[in-house]
Amino acid sequence: MHMQMDAMAKTRSLAKLTGKLVNEAVSFVTFCVLDLIDFILCFVFKAMDLLMEAECKPCYCSPTKEAITSSGKILVSEHGGESTKIVSLSSTNKLQLEDISDTLYSRPSLVSEISRLTLNELKRLKLEEPLLQNKKNGSSATTTTTTTSTTIVEMLQGKIDNPVTRWSDCDCKFCTSWISSSSSPTSNNNSKATLFVMAQGPSRGTTREDVLFIHGFISSSSFWTETLFPNFSTAARSSYRLLAVDLLGFGQSPKPSDSLYTLSEHLEMIERSVLESHKVKSFHIVAHSLGCILALALAVKHPRSVKSLTLLAPPYYPVPKGIAQATQYVMRKVAPRRVWPPMKFGASLVCWYEHITRVICLLICKNHRLWEFLTKLVTRNRVRTFLLEGFFCHTHNAAWHTLHNIICGTAGKIGSYLDIIRENVNCKVTIFHGRDDEVIPIECSYEVQKRIPRAKVRIIDNKDHITIVVGRQKAFARELEDIWGTTKN
Repeated sequence: MHMQMDAMAKTRSLAKLTGKLVNEAVSFVTFCVLDLIDFILCFVFKAMDLLMEAECKPCYCSPTKEAITSSGKILVSEHGGESTKIVSLSSTNKLQLEDISDTLYSRPSLVSEISRLTLNELKRLKLEEPLLQNKKNGSSATTTTTTTSTTIVEMLQGKIDNPVTRWSDCDCKFCTSWISSSSSPTSNNNSKATLFVMAQGPSRGTTREDVLFIHGFISSSSFWTETLFPNFSTAARSSYRLLAVDLLGFGQSPKPSDSLYTLSEHLEMIERSVLESHKVKSFHIVAHSLGCILALALAVKHPRSVKSLTLLAPPYYPVPKGIAQATQYVMRKVAPRRVWPPMKFGASLVCWYEHITRVICLLICKNHRLWEFLTKLVTRNRVRTFLLEGFFCHTHNAAWHTLHNIICGTAGKIGSYLDIIRENVNCKVTIFHGRDDEVIPIECSYEVQKRIPRAKVRIIDNKDHITIVVGRQKAFARELEDIWGTTKN
């Protein structure tokens, strides 16, 4: 009997090892092909941009530059200093430069990354290399060095003239409604623009409390308004003002083509469009997925105003000590370049390939009205399409920059955010996570709880990244009412 069990265990181990090797081999070939396709598409889009917009727009495929900050200026050098130029940035732009993730422009192909790792391992085996490296580090200790891209520097300087909408973006009335409501429809300047906010509940009264809902990646406020809002009790509707926002670049909110969609930009737009416009003084926050990062940043920035945080599937990947590039570490955790499981393949496709994702947006987002019509036709209008509408209504520029600058770019900040919130004992923290979530692993929620021990984690069986809300909206509405009702004022 024991021998039979041992044989079965060995067989399972062998099958698991074989499956892993097959996944590794297939993934290597697949992503090498995708690297080549993305390289070719770079030239295709440059030609199309020239044809449609009379100008080749820069992308992040250009060689990485080294930016050395000194005396308020940036020295941009290429290929180790063979050619250099000095550019000036305002203090605001320099601060924005710090919000930009290096994963935007530092995404090596699979072959080059394997070659680099192999060379690094060979260098590590040599005893002389560490000594030489220490000397190099010591000689440059007085200079602060960061890596950036010429494209980013030029965008911050305003040298790249982007049209309000790109030819590859949808120009329907719904997607461009923010242009018609802008004071300057032909300009990308969003200094006076505001986000789309759906408000429901009492506008006046001393008993009113405000609740801010923040959606996740490639979604919209309809994720909340079509599910939770109709299911709150009458007492909750009369006591709470519900504010669901479309983030910058998504839904009916502005989608400026010259924006880098940094954490600062997202926060400033939320503050201007919700906190200031609706005169919000203290409030609760309910956030999903990527929106959890914005919720944490808001709680840190407004510690006396945020009463409670309800986080659904927070994407927190703690970076181990000794990892020099937190952004690169998180990108490889989110998008490991594997074909299995399918969700990881999709995440890898979206995260690693700038031009392939632009093709996807061109086919899906630009033609979203067709896809919505076909969905209604096939399902005979029995399926509500609000999730599809939220998924379709964004631009490639918004999705690409938001993914990298928020998910990856905040990798080194979230830990400190959690520590600050831990010290703010007046802020109630509750975390929900679907047990079947294949987008964000459950471990992320438990890692948040490790940093904030008082946080309550609720794992919902048989629910995933979306059905944590959709399909159980009545139960979740009651749970939220209970959280708000038991929060100290």
